[in-house]
Amino acid sequence: MQRKKTILAAMAAGAALVLSGCAGGGNSGAAADVTAEPEFSGKLSILTKFAGEPLGPYFEELAAAYQKQYPDVEFELIQETDQSVKDKTKTLTASGALPDIYFTWTGTWAQNFVDGGLAADLTEVIAPGTEWGDTFGKASLDAFKYGDKYYGIPLYNNGKFMGYNKDAFAKAGIQVPKTFEELIGSCGPLRDAGYEPIAFGNKDGWPGLHYLQQLFAYNVPSDTLNADFDPQTAKWDDPGYVKSLKQFSRLVNECTDSGKGTNGVLYTTAQEALAGGRAAMYYQEILEFDQLTSGETLAPESFGIFKLPVPEGAEGDPGAVEGSPEGYLINAKSPRAALAIDFMKFVTNPENAKTLSSPPYGQPSTVIDAVTEETSSAAVYDGIRQVNEASQLVTWLDTVTVPEVADAWLAGGEALISGDSSPEEVIKSVQKANEMAR
Repeated sequence: MQRKKTILAAMAAGAALVLSGCAGGGNSGAAADVTAEPEFSGKLSILTKFAGEPLGPYFEELAAAYQKQYPDVEFELIQETDQSVKDKTKTLTASGALPDIYFTWTGTWAQNFVDGGLAADLTEVIAPGTEWGDTFGKASLDAFKYGDKYYGIPLYNNGKFMGYNKDAFAKAGIQVPKTFEELIGSCGPLRDAGYEPIAFGNKDGWPGLHYLQQLFAYNVPSDTLNADFDPQTAKWDDPGYVKSLKQFSRLVNECTDSGKGTNGVLYTTAQEALAGGRAAMYYQEILEFDQLTSGETLAPESFGIFKLPVPEGAEGDPGAVEGSPEGYLINAKSPRAALAIDFMKFVTNPENAKTLSSPPYGQPSTVIDAVTEETSSAAVYDGIRQVNEASQLVTWLDTVTVPEVADAWLAGGEALISGDSSPEEVIKSVQKANEMAR
């Protein structure tokens, strides 16, 4: 699940739609009754982030199974990719056609819908202590908690790791690096062995921010980092930021074949480079693990993962992992909210949660006991283990910050890669954006 460019304009439009009483769901503005008995008829519309193979069939098959139980229920599935879902969300929000159920990331992204009155308050049905809520890990539920209320249905957990080809490492005669400096040092031997050391595509902007946020967690003290996510307390002046930007620039220039040209490379091209045996490493989310090993080249037993190594002398949290659960919101204006909740209970029942966590999907469910050594691939199981053991999860940089600051980081990351801005200039642009957001 990769993080997207912000939808500030869409959120503003959504807020305006709420005020005029025409925000999605087809009713006149009455708040959704999430505790009502569902009427098993009518059409449910769902915006997913599961387009394409191998993910596409998951919601399709669940919808078909639900229809067998309730033949009078119809479905409209709007299936988007990790990159296209942001534009579809923007379009649907601005046109007042937000579906009954729709995908969301955590952080500011989800909060925009909450603040705009577009997300139903699910506290009475999914908060810890409720029958449904107790089937999820509490941390996953808390990721969608705003104030003292719960709004999201966490579908799967996620974290960021360096995936690598064990055979490439063996051919180059190297071990898994223990420090960031060792990671950079491994790139020469891997290139000599015939591989692109690290596949990287930053055309969409957010892949670079994933590297930066993990490095920020390592190089910036946690209290300072968390304070900088809020424009009212942010300064963005810790020296760890410039240090991280320089480390990232070094990785791009020394370990990728495209170097300054990575802004023109799709992240899916980088995926394919590792899956096809051309690259030795690719920085990826747990959600991608099983997709990379579903082809004929990179076998599951040849695929390994490790955390982005901690730089020497880092003054932040070495135990932090970048990641966050992802999930779904219920349209606050939907007349079918009760039916939407019943369907999502079906989606997250133990059987379907285990299916989601297993190959070929490999999306580690937030439902307790859904991810096991028996149900999930070795890499997915190991990734979730490390997420659960992390000292903290640091949310994606472009969803945890406000839109103005997120956009500044996206532009700054791209400018750093292209050589159009120095680390110091990037920081100044972020500080300026933060001032404007106050």
